[in-house]
Amino acid sequence: MEEKLIWGMRLARMLSACVEVAAAVLLLRMADPRAMLRLNSLLGLVGPLAFVTVSALGLAASLGKLQPGRLLIVLLGVVLVLWGTR
Repeated sequence: MEEKLIWGMRLARMLSACVEVAAAVLLLRMADPRAMLRLNSLLGLVGPLAFVTVSALGLAASLGKLQPGRLLIVLLGVVLVLWGTR
């Protein structure tokens, strides 16, 4: 089970990177600043979504290995990062 979660983390990051690179290629080809801004705003969703997904998979893989207090600290860290970037 843990190996599947680790592979999920890897795949989520690879998918996120592919989306970012594809968007960069599209931005290079675009000439309309409004369309570029729309695409960039959509990309703003990809980063946090990848962060939350990979964090959740990592926490799920670490549930049996982390002490409850440390797990709470990690969860609090994720929440603080999300709150601080909103």
